[in-house]
Amino acid sequence: MSCGEPHETDCAEVLDHLYEYLDREMPDGDCEKFKEHFDECSPCFEKYGIEREVKKLVKRCCGHDDVPSDLRAKVMGRIEVIRQGQQSSPEAEAETETAGPATDTVEAQQPTRAQAPTGAEGTSPA
Repeated sequence: MSCGEPHETDCAEVLDHLYEYLDREMPDGDCEKFKEHFDECSPCFEKYGIEREVKKLVKRCCGHDDVPSDLRAKVMGRIEVIRQGQQSSPEAEAETETAGPATDTVEAQQPTRAQAPTGAEGTSPA
């Protein structure tokens, strides 16, 4: 996605790091560059707005589940490995096999359809 105009910060870089920006997980200097980019580039600003709203919706609908404290660190570590295009080390693979996939931990906390809240009349929502 690009507006076709040259920018100090490339559109691809902005979109690759959009969630770091949304989550306030980047240095202040980078945040400023992103803000400037959004002021100049309407396609990226639109994408930012959509992702921000999706994030709000997910938080409102799913933000009440407790997540194990070490899960975030494991997920962020795995994302970094993938971004760098590296294969995980044998030690990391052994740790993953011992701990089980991170998604299993999250899915185990998700209510099943039978556990999900019911509608006003006591029936499951359609």
